[in-house]
This record gives sequence, structure tokens and C-alpha cells, in this order.
Amino acid sequence: MASATMPVLAGELGLSRYLTEIRKFPVLEPQQEYMLAKRYREHDDSKAAHTLVTSHLRLVAKIAMGYRGYGLPIGEVVSEGNVGLMQAVKRFEPDRGFRLATYAMWWIKASIQEYILRSWSLVKMGTTANQKKLFFNLRKAKSQIQALGDGDLRPDQVKSIAAKLGVEEREVIEMNRRLGGDSSLNAPLREDGDSGDWQDFLVDTGASPDLLVEENEEKGNRSLALARAMAALNPRERRIIEARRLEDDAITLEELSTEFGVSRERVRQIEVRAFEKLQMAVVKNLAAIEARPDQTPTLAAG
Repeated sequence: MASATMPVLAGELGLSRYLTEIRKFPVLEPQQEYMLAKRYREHDDSKAAHTLVTSHLRLVAKIAMGYRGYGLPIGEVVSEGNVGLMQAVKRFEPDRGFRLATYAMWWIKASIQEYILRSWSLVKMGTTANQKKLFFNLRKAKSQIQALGDGDLRPDQVKSIAAKLGVEEREVIEMNRRLGGDSSLNAPLREDGDSGDWQDFLVDTGASPDLLVEENEEKGNRSLALARAMAALNPRERRIIEARRLEDDAITLEELSTEFGVSRERVRQIEVRAFEKLQMAVVKNLAAIEARPDQTPTLAAG
């Protein structure tokens, strides 16, 4: 895949220049994107692939900015995201009907998250799914309850975060202390030395890591299966399903009947039929995805 003309991000000082450079690449129309993807997939056209990549560099930058709080060079984070984007372009199947950005988002996040996990020491970062969930969401959860600073959390804050993220309170305490800096595993929890050492509380009593990974992969598979199934609906069916089933504030049948110029009952019939079609497509797509696991990246929760 051609990359000679791709702009390079050199540290924080070069961020503004890099963002300016990538804005020069035009955003592709759906038909342009489809034809370029077909040319690359059927003829191994490297120029087509290069255009697909450069037109989505802004998406990578936007996602990468969400990971600036981990103390890693932003240039490296963006570069890893670009690697994920290239993998997505290589595996993208335009005939499935959805846009490259929808598919690539998974690969970009997976690549960045794997880089971050590799860059943190094993002392700071665990390996279970719950620990990964905490690692990538603890800062946001603390910010939402205004728990600022690197010190220990109050019991009520620990309880709130544990409930929100679906993890044990013990895990919240451990990850908060790990992210706050390295500590000796033999250090006492309290100054009086009566409460035991750190290492006494680091035993994972949760479910098997293998099972947790499987659950995470299944969640990713289902999301991708749904995206592919939605792409199989016609525009009117997709609009009605999104408006009635997927949006936080569902649109009424009356509003949709006015939008499409048909009766409320007709909108209801389309919704029922489209939902049945969607359910069957999700089952079919999920079976196909699970039969080809290399097609779906595994993401950390969140």
C-alpha cells in the first residue's frame, strides 16, 4: 500500500501542522469510495488503496485524540491508528453495503489500544477484561464524579465507579493506585502494618480470563454483525429502524408517516418487516463472522 506521500506527525509541536496537512485530502463520496475499494480489492490497485487511506486520516486523528491522557507520544498513537486503518482498507468488502469509516473505526481503536497496553508495564496494567475496561475508562468515570487528583478515592466514589463500570470495588481501588504510580507489592496498605501488604490483595478472584476474552469478542462480533445487517436494509427501512429502535429518543409513527408520505399503519408494517429481516441478517452475519475470526479485531471494553 502506497504511503510515500502520507504526512508524518513528529511530536506535539507538529500536531497543528499534521492536522492542517490531512485536511487537504478530500472526503470521498459514497460512490467514489465504493469504486476505489472495488479497484483495490479486485485489481490490487495501490493508488486506490492510498486514496482510501488518506481520505480517512482525519478519522484516525479524531479517535487518537481521545487517548492523549495516557502519557504516550501523540505521534505514536496516531501512527498506530494509521496502521489499523490500513488493515481495515485491506480487509474492507465494499459489496456489503456499509461505509469504510464504520468498519475502520474498529480496527483503528483496536490498534491504538493494543499499542497503549504494550507500552504500559505489567506492574501497572493487568490482563483481564475487567482490568482493561478500568484502564481505558477509569479517568472518564472519575471526571464524571469530579474525583480529581491521583490520591485514593473515597468509598462512595469507589462504589459509584464500580457500579457504573460493572466491576468489583477492589478492582477500582487497585487500578486507581496503579495508574497513580508504581508501588512496591510488599508495601503495607496502612502505616500501622496491620492490614497486610499490597500483594495480599492482588489475587484475581473473578471469572477465567479466557471466558472474559470470549465475552468481549462476542460483543464485538455482534456489533459488526448488526452493522452489516443494517447495511442490507433499503434506505427507508434503515431510516425507520434507526428512528424507532436505535435512537435514544424514538421518533413517533406519526412523524415518520409525514416524512415518507404514507399512513402510520404502513410505517408500522415496514418497521415490523424490517426488524424481522434485521434479526435474520444478524444471525446469518454472526455465523459468518465467527467462522472467519481474523476478520474481526478484539477491542477492549468501552
